[in-house]
Amino acid sequence: MGGGPAGATAAITLSRRAPALLSRLVVLEKGAYPRDKTCAGALGRRGERILEALDASPDVPSVPIDGIAFRTREGQIVARSERIGRVIRRIEFDRALVDIARRRGVRVEEDTRVLAVREDGDGAVVETTRGTIRASVVVGADGVGSVVRRSMGLGPGRLRAQALEVDTEPTRDDLDRGLLLFDVSDRTFTGYAWDFPTIVDGRALVCRGVYWLNTGRGPADVHGILAARLASIGLDLARYAQKRFAERGHAPPTVVARGPMLLVGEAAGVDPVTGEGIPQAIESGEAAGRFLADGIDTRPVSDWNDLFRRSRLAWDLDLRTRAVRAFYGRTRPEMEAFALACPAAIHLGCQHFAGVPYDRPKLAEVLLLGGLRLAELRLREMTERQDAHVR
Repeated sequence: MGGGPAGATAAITLSRRAPALLSRLVVLEKGAYPRDKTCAGALGRRGERILEALDASPDVPSVPIDGIAFRTREGQIVARSERIGRVIRRIEFDRALVDIARRRGVRVEEDTRVLAVREDGDGAVVETTRGTIRASVVVGADGVGSVVRRSMGLGPGRLRAQALEVDTEPTRDDLDRGLLLFDVSDRTFTGYAWDFPTIVDGRALVCRGVYWLNTGRGPADVHGILAARLASIGLDLARYAQKRFAERGHAPPTVVARGPMLLVGEAAGVDPVTGEGIPQAIESGEAAGRFLADGIDTRPVSDWNDLFRRSRLAWDLDLRTRAVRAFYGRTRPEMEAFALACPAAIHLGCQHFAGVPYDRPKLAEVLLLGGLRLAELRLREMTERQDAHVR
């Protein structure tokens, strides 16, 4: 269920590894292509490499990216590498990826909204606006509002996020178009602002937005924050089409399979610190496709829980979930100062986005300096507690 990057990649992988299952495979998409999906569109090379290995990389308009800029109250740092990814538009990318699936023989049903899924015997019954479908396995690739997730009895998740974005003309204040800018200079909310270069109908524009992660500190006025940010560079928010979207951050321990149903992509959860989701969707979709191709009739779907939890992706998402408090909690100023003082940290961010092995000397530098900074913070906290006790 769901014809975005996760669902399409799962279908393409399954068709490639187990072509005998094609007659049993259907992708249900509630919209009709080309359908838009509000998203900043950053696609790291690690996601692209998976699609390239499947011979399924969509050829769509995009902006190549070779670096990351990180801006704080105290300054800005830029790290560059070889090409680390590109910025795409989901209205074009999703359609092209589904077209590849169709050429591989995958049946795709558009304008088919899933109303409910229920377990029935050894499989499931899927109620849709076009009738009822019986399935042996249901892959929930249906995003933040996942019907499959609800049918599994799972809640919405504790790390929910809201984002607001607009596409504007470039300004003279912009960085060059090979960079993704992450701006954390506004500490009034748990999140960041971004500027990503983009291409819309052949025009070189900039996608600008605000990402707010709900950590329980109260709601953020993302509209007001974005309006003020645009005003600071001479732009009026009211002039642009405003696009809101929600995200679900990964929050372990994660249940990603129950009965005949399993979850991939944002239905399972994405990076809660940045909201990045396209590469994770592609990676989890490919892994689920392999899982089903290798044993759809010989092992229980619940095995997906263990396979996912042992995966590189789950390890990475677990680490980022644990980092939420550090990035957006009391130590936020220290984290920002550390990033400015240690350019290697932003360089490693580029390598992570690109999906290449970390530069070992830079990794050692980050671990050493980070360890020293952490020790300083803990010593300061101990001293503060002792002083408070004495008083």
